[in-house]
Amino acid sequence: MTGGLSRRNAMKSVGLGSLTMALGGLAGMPGQADADQHMMPDEYALPPLPYDYDALEPVISEQILRIHHDRHHQGYVNGLNATLKKLDAARDAGDMSSIKPLSNALAFHGSGHVLHTLYWNSMTPGGSDGPRGKLLAAIKRDFGSVQKMHQHFVAATKSVEASGWGLLALEPMHKRLLVLQIEKHQNLTMWGVVPLMVCDVWEHAYYLQYQNNRGKYVENWCEVVDWPAVAKRYEKAIG
Repeated sequence: MTGGLSRRNAMKSVGLGSLTMALGGLAGMPGQADADQHMMPDEYALPPLPYDYDALEPVISEQILRIHHDRHHQGYVNGLNATLKKLDAARDAGDMSSIKPLSNALAFHGSGHVLHTLYWNSMTPGGSDGPRGKLLAAIKRDFGSVQKMHQHFVAATKSVEASGWGLLALEPMHKRLLVLQIEKHQNLTMWGVVPLMVCDVWEHAYYLQYQNNRGKYVENWCEVVDWPAVAKRYEKAIG
C-alpha cells in the first residue's frame, strides 16, 4: 500500500470496532461509529468486556472470564500485531521466504481476535428469551424449529475435534443459516459466511470450572446467549 495511507490502515481498527469491520459493519456492535468514520489506529487493541467479570456466573466463573479475556484474548491481539509487523518487515526487505508461516499466524491470531470479540458479544448476563422476528422465521425455515437448531448447534459444538468453536452463521448467497464447526480459529470455515453467534470450546474457556465436561459447559452456555444481539446481526446481514 503506497501514497498517503499509513501502513495497514486498510486492515485495522480497535476493539469491538474491528469486529464490525470484519463482519461487514454489522449492526448492534459497539464501535460502529468509529469504524464508519475510518478512525483506525495502527494496531489492534483488546476490547473491553460488555459486562462485569462476574456477570455471567454461575455459567462462567469470574476467574475464567478474567483469564480468558485478559490473557488469552490479549494474546491473540498481541500475536496479530506482531505478525503484521513481521509482514511489513518482510515486504520492506523484499524477503518472501517467511510468507507461509506468517500467513498461517495471521489467519490464526486474526481469527482468534475476531471470534473472541464476537464470543463476548454472543452472551448477556442472565441470558435472554429465544430468537424472535426475522431470525426466528429463518431458523424455522432452515432447521425446522428452534429446538432442532439448538440440538444441531449443541451437538456440533460439543464434537469439535480438539480446540475450536461452534458457529451459527449466515451464508449470504442463498441467505441460509448454517451451523459450522471451526477447528483452532480458522479451519473448517466456509468462505463468505457472516458469523452471528459463536461458542468457544477451547479448554481455556471452561476447564477450570467444568474440567473435561465440555458438554455441560456448552449446554449451560446456551442459557446466556444474547438472542437480541444475534438477531440484530442477522437483520443487518440480510439487508
